[in-house]
Amino acid sequence: MDQSHTLMQPQSRMQPQSRMQPQSRMQSPSPMQSRSPMQSQSPMQSQSPMQSQSPMQSQSRTQSQSRTRSQSVRQLDLFRRGGKRAGAGRKPKGDRALVPHDTRDRVTRRTPVLVTTRLLAGLPNLRRESTLVLLRETFAAGADRFGFRLIEYSIQSNHLHFVAEAQDEIALARGMKGLLVRVAKALNRSWERTGRVVGDRYHARALKTPREVRNALVYVLQNARKHGARIVGIDAHSSGPWFRGWMDRTPRKDRALPEASSWLLLFGWLKGGRIATSEAPRPDPSAAGRAGCRV
Repeated sequence: MDQSHTLMQPQSRMQPQSRMQPQSRMQSPSPMQSRSPMQSQSPMQSQSPMQSQSPMQSQSRTQSQSRTRSQSVRQLDLFRRGGKRAGAGRKPKGDRALVPHDTRDRVTRRTPVLVTTRLLAGLPNLRRESTLVLLRETFAAGADRFGFRLIEYSIQSNHLHFVAEAQDEIALARGMKGLLVRVAKALNRSWERTGRVVGDRYHARALKTPREVRNALVYVLQNARKHGARIVGIDAHSSGPWFRGWMDRTPRKDRALPEASSWLLLFGWLKGGRIATSEAPRPDPSAAGRAGCRV
């Protein structure tokens, strides 16, 4: 009995070990089972859709893309918009075209400026004695402000001409704006009305040579002759009575406007000779006095 008992002991000890071995194998997964689904994919399965396409498919895709590009380019060529072309831009309204919104000439303190502005249609005539006195006072009040200096002027029935000096384009714009606001307010008070007076933006042209300055002075001071007015001597509706460049007249001494400071307006224009009171202006040097301006 003792021997059989001793012989049975190893069997009883071996049996639990053999039973436990399959359980330990099930609990510890193999290296292949511990991988994630993405890691367990094969090299062929991990390729992108573009890489998995055949050469024929990629070639057809490239051809379709190039065909789309060529079609878009042809469409732009057929339906092109904008750019410089004949007849482009805003069309003029009314009987005459307005001043174009082009870039203004460069202005410096050495270059005088010829300025023209017109009034709205239907307003009273500016060449009246009561209006003349009012405008003279208005011009004197706004003649020297913001780096802007009004040197000469001419009053016509529905437009005004100025010869001015300015430090730059900004000074010219500020000075003209202030002067025209004064003119509009004074005329509205005199006419007992409200609303706009100036019909359009002013036209400005820089005068760069002595010849241009002399032509501009004749054009402004003798502008009434250009429109057919019968005037003997100096036009009273201008700054001519105080102008010092007449050949056959002595200027008045009570000048209310500032004196010129640029060389072109002081001495340069005299190279062409002084101006006679009978001299008629040449064709409009600034393309600003268009037809339709009555005297």
